[in-house]
Amino acid sequence: MELPDFMSYASKFSQTDFVEKISRVAKRAGAKLVYAALILFYTLQSDKISVRDKAVIIGALGYLISPLDVVPDAIPIAGLGDDLAVLLYVLKSVWSDVDPEIQNRAKSKLADWFDDDEMKEVEGMLD
Repeated sequence: MELPDFMSYASKFSQTDFVEKISRVAKRAGAKLVYAALILFYTLQSDKISVRDKAVIIGALGYLISPLDVVPDAIPIAGLGDDLAVLLYVLKSVWSDVDPEIQNRAKSKLADWFDDDEMKEVEGMLD
């Protein structure tokens, strides 16, 4: 799967739209997508990350928020697959700058939306 130019989606990102989208699609998207998105969202707020990496994260989160992407979100199952691919790609590129505190914060928020069985999906996901 070839990734789109998700940097063209940077203008679609806002914190309010991100929180609204994640809370609306959390169950349908699954714990893995939400966990990756939350880690990127919290990493974006860190002062330990470069401006370049922040720009890439904003592009990826803008892609997630945008209803116009390679595979429309309304398509069952596959609709969020491209979003997950973009998030994981960016997450792997900034992973060395992700503090354990950010991972814990993301898991804590994830627990608001998912039960224990669903939370197991993210264990070891990024190791």
